[in-house]
Amino acid sequence: MEKMMRKSWWKWLGVALVVYGIVAGLLVPLKPNAYGVMPGSATLGQTETFEMLGYNTSFLGADAGAVNAWVRAGEGLALRADRIEIIDDRRAKLTFTFPEYLPENDVPAGQARALPIIMTTDNDGTFVVPDAVTLRQVTTPLSTEVAETGWTTGAIVKGDLFPSQGITFPYRNVLLETIRNTYFHVSLWFAMMFLFIAGVVYAIKYLRRSGETMLDGIHTVSRRDKADYWAVAFTSVGMLFGILGLLTGAVWAKYTWGTYWSWDIKQFTTLIALLIYGGYFALRAALPDAEQRARLSAAYNIFAFACLIPLIYILPRLVGDSLHPGAAGNPAMGGEDLDSTMRMVFYPIIIGWTLFGFWMACITFRARVLLERTLRV
Repeated sequence: MEKMMRKSWWKWLGVALVVYGIVAGLLVPLKPNAYGVMPGSATLGQTETFEMLGYNTSFLGADAGAVNAWVRAGEGLALRADRIEIIDDRRAKLTFTFPEYLPENDVPAGQARALPIIMTTDNDGTFVVPDAVTLRQVTTPLSTEVAETGWTTGAIVKGDLFPSQGITFPYRNVLLETIRNTYFHVSLWFAMMFLFIAGVVYAIKYLRRSGETMLDGIHTVSRRDKADYWAVAFTSVGMLFGILGLLTGAVWAKYTWGTYWSWDIKQFTTLIALLIYGGYFALRAALPDAEQRARLSAAYNIFAFACLIPLIYILPRLVGDSLHPGAAGNPAMGGEDLDSTMRMVFYPIIIGWTLFGFWMACITFRARVLLERTLRV
């Protein structure tokens, strides 16, 4: 690590990746979509008009012949809008004439079904409003053919839907613009893990090395002592990143869950993990003897890391009842959390934060060595 410390390219690479992640993460727009549709229900057999409130849309700039909308009921089953009136860039009125039945003959009379609305324009692309309108079936159709009447003629065919224009981040209900916090909250946690791994590796190195007195140009600082300094440096920066991850997560929770702290299982176990690591620094501060302090804190570092993995990754999955991704069979970092555009920013900024954290650890190590050198002169 000390040889790597003398090189500069990886440090500037880390800074460049962090800057790239921050700039791209904040400036790339979200994909056009819709907040919702009003009213949220309609009567079968009647003509209804809905107002769609767009998000990041530019309806006025669309070609009039390239604006379409459907209420989709299944594969090959959809109802095309009779008329679309553009009010402004964010509002459009969609008029549908609904058939008398839902396109299924096994829906009992009086039952309702929520269907999505799909809208497409040549400049905003295509987006879906899930469960946009609830349709109630008054009577039960005699057959499937009767039920599907009116739902097949307006089905979506190849060429009807326009692709998204430009580079955009995905629109996710509830998250909205806060999805950008992925590049800070989540990536800081990844960097924290790499730093803690480096810290525990040097803690093990300290315990494996016997007391060495061979000098290496930094006066009386032995290889064993330097392993201790590296362990402290990496663990300190890892703790800083963990606290920043907890704080950015609390801010994110306020916008998405309505409160900074909800005692979600992953919030709770993460807090416990960081408190355990906090004990590492309390232990070092409580022991005046340098060798005893280094030896016991190295053993504690291994214990803290052994607690970290089950607390952050295993227990939340076992409990299952969590607001975080990765619980109840929902794999984190899947298509619902990241798309290909987000990965172009997410993975580089993880590398950037990690390299930046290693640079901070190098500075911390050098400061500690210089302090020891001053004390031993």
